Amino acid sequence: MFTVIISSGVTLSAHQFVVLLIVGLIALALTLVLLFKPRYPAAVPAYASLLALHASTYIYLTTSTLVFWGCATLLVALLHMLLPKGEPAASRASNLYVGLGALAGLAVGIAVSARIVILGVILGTFLGLFAYSRTPKGSWLKFPTFTFIQYFCAKGLPAIVAVAIIGIAIEGFLVR
Repeated sequence: MFTVIISSGVTLSAHQFVVLLIVGLIALALTLVLLFKPRYPAAVPAYASLLALHASTYIYLTTSTLVFWGCATLLVALLHMLLPKGEPAASRASNLYVGLGALAGLAVGIAVSARIVILGVILGTFLGLFAYSRTPKGSWLKFPTFTFIQYFCAKGLPAIVAVAIIGIAIEGFLVR
């Protein structure tokens, strides 16, 4: 039987590694679903996937990285609880623009350099919301106004955190 002792002294078998890997991948898939249908913050399952993948030793993350993204996830979850019901969480069109923009920014960031992935996600999210503000349904945002900035914080920040965590996981797979 294959066993490994990880740095905290816990012994895991090969089956446990596989289970943690599968749990991490399922949580990443759930993150993608919640990115477009945000009934619950997508950053929470994204962070859970990061923890599961790290525990499986399939990807390696420093403690400071785990703490930073844990705090960001907690902040997003708290902000989600404070949002009023209805808009901004209920608009499917804006979720599509923001989600696809964030994923496009992630793809560009990974293609260019691992160092600018988060910047790519932020820029992609901004451009996705900007594109949504140019549609008839999003014309109420009026780009250079405070309304746009508020909406970007309410919709963009959760997407940025979730997609950035997805990017960290993807980079972990690519480096391995």
